[in-house]
Amino acid sequence: MQSFFAWALAFAVVAIVGLSAGTRAVRARGQEAPTKNYTGISVESSQQVFATMCALDAAGFDADESTLAEMPDRLKLRADLLKMQGPATAALRQFYRQHAFANRAETLSRYITFSLVVGPPPDFKFLYDRDLLPPDVLTIEDFQGILANFYHEAGLAARWGDVEPEYERARALYDAPVRHIVTISNAYLREVVQTSHGRTFTVDVEPLVGNLENFRIYGNTYSVVVGTPSPLPLDDIQHAYLHFLLDPLPLQYRNQIETKRALLSIAARAPRLPLDYQDDFVNFTDECLIRAVQLRVEKLTPAELEADLRQQDESGFILVRPLVEQLMKFEKAAPSMQYYFPDLIAGIDVATEQKRLQNVKFASAQASPAPEHGTFEPARELDNPHLLEQGERDIALKEPDEAKAAFQKVLARSPNDPRALYGMALTSVLDRDADTAKKFFERVIVASSSTESAPAVNANGVDPSLVAWSHVYLGRIFDLEDDRDSAITEYQAALAVVGAPESARVAAQQGVKSAYQPSAPASQKPQ
Repeated sequence: MQSFFAWALAFAVVAIVGLSAGTRAVRARGQEAPTKNYTGISVESSQQVFATMCALDAAGFDADESTLAEMPDRLKLRADLLKMQGPATAALRQFYRQHAFANRAETLSRYITFSLVVGPPPDFKFLYDRDLLPPDVLTIEDFQGILANFYHEAGLAARWGDVEPEYERARALYDAPVRHIVTISNAYLREVVQTSHGRTFTVDVEPLVGNLENFRIYGNTYSVVVGTPSPLPLDDIQHAYLHFLLDPLPLQYRNQIETKRALLSIAARAPRLPLDYQDDFVNFTDECLIRAVQLRVEKLTPAELEADLRQQDESGFILVRPLVEQLMKFEKAAPSMQYYFPDLIAGIDVATEQKRLQNVKFASAQASPAPEHGTFEPARELDNPHLLEQGERDIALKEPDEAKAAFQKVLARSPNDPRALYGMALTSVLDRDADTAKKFFERVIVASSSTESAPAVNANGVDPSLVAWSHVYLGRIFDLEDDRDSAITEYQAALAVVGAPESARVAAQQGVKSAYQPSAPASQKPQ
């Protein structure tokens, strides 16, 4: 089964997006790099984001016009796009209706993610193979062709020229505040970011996203997509920038952090602790450190600091308090955080914290709003949509055990949920278990005709992309097992799926023509 293991590495999705801090994936802008200062930090307006928002305008997305008071040309453009007619616009509107979500923020999030993994207009070509795309982009991957056609029909190249001065003024609103955030954060941590590290932090300004900030981490590229509400979301940008500065340290010192893991069992009891942190202690520690640094940078009064620390404890972020105490010692020391970090972690006394937290009262899930300072994403309950999202993120991070736990919770409630079944198939791939992967891909196909399956994006009740790709991957597994007849049957079944994405159809057509041969993982390719 060595060939299957090679396929597993190539097949597994290795990118993720989400609104929550701490996720990791891959991103490249695919356009001429803007001028950046030596830190690799910039404030920009992206044409990919602009074109995507124009498409959403034409499709009827409820964009936030309240931020366009100083942008009459962009407001007029939005009105024009809503009235547009034409074959590409009609196809766009049909696609949007078929893939819309009830939650406005979730709909916007997926399209913003899309805009950050495609190249520049007019083609908007994906910058990565399909297996490397974020899971939420896979649900709308055919939007790439839709957007390219719409961009031409709407004449967005010329439209961009008309509104670019307004975007430049909107972008300029962030210049001084971002410089201030960078200055005070670097000074506090005594860190200097060098371009040789290949790490970049970009604030993408798109007024029509309103107050729905979107934070993405793709490998060494950090992006925040923001609107221009009043006041500007500077706390969120600072939080994201602290991730940019501090994220490498918990990974570098994972072993030291794991010695404090006993505290996670206490934090995980907090109803408001987001799923991202409930079984990932390194990620949890990273988030607590960022919150602690943000509190120290803000120079709160003792009373204000204590009130915020109490809220952090009640929300489950129980390491913020001891980390604040350690940061007070760091402030009197000489080394930068890069060198002081091991001492910071060593200073957390597990026994002392366990004793302190014996009588802690966690806030309920429906309690008062989350603390002002912290992650972009509100606390959430363990409902199926968020469990599915968490499982897909864990797959992207190649953490099959965590992903499996999330999908199993969904299947315990909804045994035929297609996304959960598909997710279990992917975790089996990551576990190098071909037989179990086949069983779950087959169950996705069976669930496509089940009336018990969860609501999905099309009239048939199941996303046809899941069904089509299940057939394709079954075909590939059969090819790797030298069962060519069964493989061809699966590829042909994929071609017969109504509404299958073009990418799945192309893969199935290739499978019919010749047996699947996995490419070598990148680490094995000749240099």
